[in-house]
Amino acid sequence: MVKQNDIDAIDRKILNVLQARADISHAELAELVGASSASCWRRIKAMETSGILGSTVRLVDPETVGRGLNAFCQVRMKTHDPVVRRDFERFCESHNEILECYSMSGEWDYLLRVLVADVSSYERLLMQGILTHHGVASSSSHFALKAVKYTTSIPV
Repeated sequence: MVKQNDIDAIDRKILNVLQARADISHAELAELVGASSASCWRRIKAMETSGILGSTVRLVDPETVGRGLNAFCQVRMKTHDPVVRRDFERFCESHNEILECYSMSGEWDYLLRVLVADVSSYERLLMQGILTHHGVASSSSHFALKAVKYTTSIPV
C-alpha cells in the first residue's frame, strides 16, 4: 500500500497527468512520465488501493445542462446537537443540487455550494428545503457572477 510519504517523483507526475487527463492510455501516460506502461499500471493500482486515487470521473459543463447558477449558502444552525447536525448533513447529501457541504468554523456552521438552473430554482430549494429544516436557524446566500478560477486538481 502506498502512503503519502511513499509518493515519489514518478507517482507525482502520474497524479498530475491523471488529474488533467483521466482517460489517458497507460502507454501515453508512461511516455509522459518516463516509466513503463506496466509500472504505471502497478503504481495506479497501488494508489487506488491506498485511497490516494479515487473514482475516475468526467466533468460536465454546468451551463450546457441547464445548471448555470452557482450559489453559496451559509447556514447557521439552531443547535449544535450531533443528532440535528447529522440530520442536516443527510438532508444535504440527499439533494443533488447541493454539490458541496462543509462544516465550518466561525460565525456560520455550514457552507453549501448549490448548482441550479436559475434564481427561482434556488429560491425553491432555500425556502422549501434548507430554511424549513428543523435544525436551521438562518442562512445567507451569495451568487457567483463568474468563475475566475475553478479546478479539481490537487497540488501534489
